[in-house]
Amino acid sequence: MGIMDGKVCVVTGGGGSIGLAAARALLDEGARVLLVGRTPEKLARAVASIGADADALDSITADVADAADTRMYLDRAVANWGNLDVIFSHAGISGVIAPITEYPEDVFDAVMATNVRGSFLACKYGLPLMNDGGSIIITSSIMGTRADPGVCAYATSKHALIGLARVVAKEAAPRNIRVNVFAPGPIENEFQTKIEERLTEIVGQDGTEFLNGVIPLSRHGGADEVAQMVLFLASDRSSFSTGSVFMADGGMNI
Repeated sequence: MGIMDGKVCVVTGGGGSIGLAAARALLDEGARVLLVGRTPEKLARAVASIGADADALDSITADVADAADTRMYLDRAVANWGNLDVIFSHAGISGVIAPITEYPEDVFDAVMATNVRGSFLACKYGLPLMNDGGSIIITSSIMGTRADPGVCAYATSKHALIGLARVVAKEAAPRNIRVNVFAPGPIENEFQTKIEERLTEIVGQDGTEFLNGVIPLSRHGGADEVAQMVLFLASDRSSFSTGSVFMADGGMNI
């Protein structure tokens, strides 16, 4: 038996590397998983790469910042398998790197909509559909605990998610529903590569090497590696943890 046997899980940002790795980890431990993403092609590739039984894995295209879409994907999971046990609210975008005086307002709004409103809606509409004793995991970032120049939208959104999670943790505690923050540092994936391409232009040296130089473990993390923390937070092994920030950053926050 797996530690997630029979649990119903929703994973937003399911087409990306961490969402996909988390889905694999949950499925390997017996969960049933709905992958949510904005791009049908990425979701189809994700489902095909997992190769799980159709009765254990489903996917749906949705905009997490849209209330109707949020209700739609949550209702899909319930219709498939019954009430929810886990929501992994992982969908997010990074915006651009620019000084605040030059930061595009439309980009700032888009980052806040996906990163903050998306998790707000997942909690607002997901909690009534959850079994008591469930788990909500919200993805923040190393940028939720620190700041660097040029990332006002991303850093603001990731700090905001920690506040959101702590409020929801207190509200959900009477039902023994835990709400925690997953905060990864630089991960070897497409999302991070795009950030580091922009960083290279700003710091005048290779962005990946620059970041490795400030990470105590001197390397980026792997998606499968950090997904094990998501599995821990989803499972009963974290039964006495709520309202906390769990770093997966190689020590970058020290």
